[in-house]
Amino acid sequence: MITPPFVRTMAAYNAEMNERLYAAAGRLSDAERRAPRGAFWDSLHGTLVHILWGDSQWMSRFDNWPRPSTPIKQSDHFIEDFGELRAARDKADADISRWAAKVDEAWLAEDLVWFSGAAQREIRAPKRLLVTHFFNHQTHHRGQAHALLTAAGQETGDTDLFLVVPQMLA
Repeated sequence: MITPPFVRTMAAYNAEMNERLYAAAGRLSDAERRAPRGAFWDSLHGTLVHILWGDSQWMSRFDNWPRPSTPIKQSDHFIEDFGELRAARDKADADISRWAAKVDEAWLAEDLVWFSGAAQREIRAPKRLLVTHFFNHQTHHRGQAHALLTAAGQETGDTDLFLVVPQMLA
């Protein structure tokens, strides 16, 4: 199962990959970022916004962040301005890294109980599983964003964890 060092590694990977995606997205015009592309959240902008919305939802449970008031079905409109979105993403990544630095075995061993708006019921689940889901959700949607960026002719460099992490540690 996951460990505190895993959480820290994934937080660092998350921040690095977001930096790469946002740099590539920043080379596109606002119209290109917002163009309907048939992705689950329609556009590149919508996908990036949803990732931040999801991170904010989970971190409201893990680290007492303010819970987004935007419902999940409108999560792609959580933040409309790209500059504001990028600044919020940078802050979130720094805050996720700070949270990851304090995660310990005792915290990971606990269950989390919350009311899920998506499931419309109270849920109890192991924090280890939920942290895994948190990072998996990011990776899943970043993969979609990466595909949209690639189709738009933008490069992000390596995305594979085993290639990115050694670069971060060098």
